[in-house]
Amino acid sequence: MCGTNTRMDLHATYPELSDLRRRAKRRIPEFVWEYLGSATGSEATKHRNRQSLDRIGFMPSVLHGEFDPDLSTPLFGTKFPLPFGIAPIGMSGLIWPDAEGHLARAAARAGIPYCLSTVAAQSPEDLAPHIGKNAWFQMYPPRDPDIRTDMLNRAKSAGFNGLILTVDVPVASRRERQTRSGLTNPPRLTPRLLAQAAMRPAWAIGMAQRGMPHMRMLDKYKSTNAKGLSSTAHVGYLLRTSPDWDYVKWLRDAWDGPFMIKGVLRPEDATALEAIGADGIWVSNHAGRQFDAAPAAIDMLPAIRAATTLPIIFDSGMETGLDVLRARALGADFVMMGSAFHFALAALGPKGIDHLIDIFIKDMVANMGQIGAKSFGALPAPLHFDPRALLPNGSKSTPEA
Repeated sequence: MCGTNTRMDLHATYPELSDLRRRAKRRIPEFVWEYLGSATGSEATKHRNRQSLDRIGFMPSVLHGEFDPDLSTPLFGTKFPLPFGIAPIGMSGLIWPDAEGHLARAAARAGIPYCLSTVAAQSPEDLAPHIGKNAWFQMYPPRDPDIRTDMLNRAKSAGFNGLILTVDVPVASRRERQTRSGLTNPPRLTPRLLAQAAMRPAWAIGMAQRGMPHMRMLDKYKSTNAKGLSSTAHVGYLLRTSPDWDYVKWLRDAWDGPFMIKGVLRPEDATALEAIGADGIWVSNHAGRQFDAAPAAIDMLPAIRAATTLPIIFDSGMETGLDVLRARALGADFVMMGSAFHFALAALGPKGIDHLIDIFIKDMVANMGQIGAKSFGALPAPLHFDPRALLPNGSKSTPEA
């Protein structure tokens, strides 16, 4: 009963992600906020993601009687209880102390995938006791084949059963807001950043107890000479290459579990990746953090769905359960979110992750009831609203013919 009351109290105070985001901003230093919340350039791609999602609607449907929607989702031979998981974010542990551990444990409790980045603040070995049965390892591609092999072996030995190759980061993006904040990789607490940290005692105490985070997996491989790297680059760029099609084939041969390619926006790339043995296409524009002239990821989803028979995973700009339904209706088999879960963790600590999962569940159930969809397979074809018909609050009206 106490747990139920606690959840009810949280929903009364933090009923949606925007509430958690506001609280997170008050609990983490400014330079951490800029790392988590910023995109690149003028952040036009980030805004396009949101605007395009808001254009997608559904026609309400009535007189379906009472029902509890089925939220379960099959993917790679596993039936997940929910259609979403936790996407990788580099240096999660900078955003909140032990972020990777908290996120992995919450994902295991919920039975959803958790993704660990190559450039996280904890290594696969650190997380081995916490990841549950559905953990995926996201690889930034090292140039040296011996390092590649060793990374794959470490991830597999730690219990990670899915591999993600991120292909939309051939070079470091500029991320001007992050640069202005004074954040470097690895983080160095200058007097300016120390002053910001002092104003966020919960974050500062946690960091003092654990030590400032760094990219733990790379300790085994890194060079001590990182001169010449930009402020948004990091030691991983000394090891990394820009992959090509042969690189994908090499990884496909080297990994015996589900193999996903993250950062796909062109339908023809999805078709070619299916032909060379990928198991899943991850449609993403990196939430606008890499390229400010990219299309909204959701706008590319239908064409990519038509171009491949593979499962499609989707991210970029997802903020609500309704957004999950939008992506599912346009062809995604599964949805991943990264920053949302980090906002929740920074806002409320570990209980924030469970609360956000509950927010998404409640929002999906409420909207599926309005649509009359008892499962994701029953979602109707979406409406597309005219972007020119802007209301004062920024929402859209008038469906297009």
